[in-house]
Amino acid sequence: MTLKKNGYLPRYIDEVVDRHLRAFGAVEITGTMWSGKTWTAMAHGSSRVSFDNDQARALAELDVQAVLDGDSPHIIDEWQEVPAVWDAVRNKVDDAAGERGLFILTGSSRPARGKTHHTGSGRISRVRMWPMSLAELGLSTGRISLARLFDGEFESGSTSTDLLDIARWICRGGWPAARDLDDSAALLVPDQYLEALLAKDDDKAPASERSLRSCLRSLARNIGSAAKLQTIAADMGLPVDVEHRDASERNVSAIIDYLENRYVLCDLTGWDAPIKSPQRLRVKPKRCFADPSLAASLLGAAPERLLGNLQLMGQLFEELCLRDLRVYVEAMPEAGPDALHYYRDSDGLEVDAIIELRDGRWGAIEIKLGANKAADAEGNLLRLKRKIANNPAARNPEPSFMLVLVGKTDFMYRLPSGVLVAPINALC
Repeated sequence: MTLKKNGYLPRYIDEVVDRHLRAFGAVEITGTMWSGKTWTAMAHGSSRVSFDNDQARALAELDVQAVLDGDSPHIIDEWQEVPAVWDAVRNKVDDAAGERGLFILTGSSRPARGKTHHTGSGRISRVRMWPMSLAELGLSTGRISLARLFDGEFESGSTSTDLLDIARWICRGGWPAARDLDDSAALLVPDQYLEALLAKDDDKAPASERSLRSCLRSLARNIGSAAKLQTIAADMGLPVDVEHRDASERNVSAIIDYLENRYVLCDLTGWDAPIKSPQRLRVKPKRCFADPSLAASLLGAAPERLLGNLQLMGQLFEELCLRDLRVYVEAMPEAGPDALHYYRDSDGLEVDAIIELRDGRWGAIEIKLGANKAADAEGNLLRLKRKIANNPAARNPEPSFMLVLVGKTDFMYRLPSGVLVAPINALC
């Protein structure tokens, strides 16, 4: 018997949680606040304690063992509020001598360094949860399966997309609580998320609320680029002259680490075909938001305003697509824990997304707001294909697929070159 809530919409992560419960004694579901971690945990758990409850938190601080009792899987919600829970769960798993699926932990932030003594390796696995994708929200037809693209399956045909709808999806975001709201109410959710994040009394915050907000606004302004710390520092009004630059960059780096530890930001890392290529480490990662609505909120962009600024809309559309790709990729058993990347080289070639599976198969994706840009995207994808084919160190030189993922289009189709064109609201 589970604690599943009435009205729970299945999430792609459900199958991932099931797999991990079969393999490990405990599973931690991490991710940004309000993404639905608790409801998902309850769909798989049989008992629960939540540290949103002051009494439960006080009890755990007094006697951590007292909150570990319950039918398995036993959910401990927002465990990081009492970091001693981590080591206690790890020890409980050790004592269970190979039993699986004993605990589900949820966490919206990482505890401060030194608050836990053990990593949990081999006992506690970690899965990352994102806000809802278009498919989970019921806004995608699901006619194009990302997983089946690796097997060559693609369905051509007519489709229907609308720029205003795309702008609405960007600004509303994938927040479960906003799913049934009208636009005017739904746009309040990312606004209030940021208020809750920044106004929280957190002694681990490395800067003031004003500085945190200023850093986030700079990251939103530089969305889609691998912005340098110096650029962000200058945006924040910090001194970047030779004397003060290092200190300013350290301040920015500490703020970014703090926001990443709250799962607001995530890195999109570089890729090259050879598995040991130094380019995978040397290409500067792009910083992305967990949901495009956060960047839209920070920039003060409503759907109608985006329609008047298609360049910005295109950048935020890329964030929307990356969020959905993360959801779909992480649900694929063939994908490793860091399967989504981007490509950039010294010749100026950049490809928006690369998906690489454990067996070496890979696919390349260019993201464009409209199919009218498909020819430019096709050129980039074919150029990448040629470069990888000419690299003698590449063990799997041929891509499984090349896709132009678009917003506005009337058709899904295959170009003579083999490059596919499909809208984000057909993907699943």
